[in-house]
Amino acid sequence: MIDWQFSPFDALTPADLYEVLAQRQQVFILEQSCLYPDIDGLDPVAHHLLGWRTLEGKRQLVAYLRVLGPGVKYDEMSLGRVITTQAARGSGAGRALLARGIACAEALYPGHRIRIGAQQYLEKFYQSFGFETVSAPYDEDGIQHIDMLR
Repeated sequence: MIDWQFSPFDALTPADLYEVLAQRQQVFILEQSCLYPDIDGLDPVAHHLLGWRTLEGKRQLVAYLRVLGPGVKYDEMSLGRVITTQAARGSGAGRALLARGIACAEALYPGHRIRIGAQQYLEKFYQSFGFETVSAPYDEDGIQHIDMLR
């Protein structure tokens, strides 16, 4: 079972923020070998969805994404920095995260569409949530991406 936490930046504890940044670094920079500025100045204006599980007797972050309002990154609201940690992959945590993230985003910004910059290999996954591809593939930090809209 995942314990969900949806918070604006200012409501995150220092320990929670540290864990988010550590897991984003683990997934995006170390596992995917992407050297890019993960701390991009957008976290303070985002809402953050954190999924926690108790694994091996310890509370651990297993899933995370951030929600940006319309006009912050795109004209539409957006979901980004979507991760499922290695410990939770294959457990359905990614599906649960995206479903919960869409619901949270739509509750915050009703009537707005959602745009994502998705890694191309996850296109079918995002399509299963109603996202449609709206761009040609492009390289971002050495990984093929596509823009998708819901």
